[in-house]
Amino acid sequence: MPHSPLWSLVLTLHIISIALWVGGTFYATTILRPSLGLLDATQRNSIMLQTLARFFKGLTHAIPTTLVSGWLLILHEGGFANVPWTVNAMQAFGLIMAGLFARLYFGPYQKVRRAIRPQASAFDSIRTQMLAIMALGFLAILSACLGHPFM
Repeated sequence: MPHSPLWSLVLTLHIISIALWVGGTFYATTILRPSLGLLDATQRNSIMLQTLARFFKGLTHAIPTTLVSGWLLILHEGGFANVPWTVNAMQAFGLIMAGLFARLYFGPYQKVRRAIRPQASAFDSIRTQMLAIMALGFLAILSACLGHPFM
């Protein structure tokens, strides 16, 4: 099959979206949150809320871009029945991650966002769910690597 710049662009969008999704989740859970421990609770909560608001707004674009570009790449390769199991594993991980994000966004995040004085335990719940999303993202990346034909 001849090389097409269009499919390279679709793959680029796919990889960038995944990098933003998984990388942003990694940053928020393992770098930002522990660093905020130096601040008092009011400042820490304010920074976390502002950061999550911006990050989640970005994810409302990155997640659909990831899923749609992935499906386009699958269709380009001949459909779901013609791709290796690793691609179907990536798709499964991506769909579960998207579902967990929706659950997180419409559940604990909205509760924290609407609270007058959010409790630390609410942010712990958000962090726990983000860690699960991050772990699934790592598994999706592992699936991509397992399916790559290194020669």
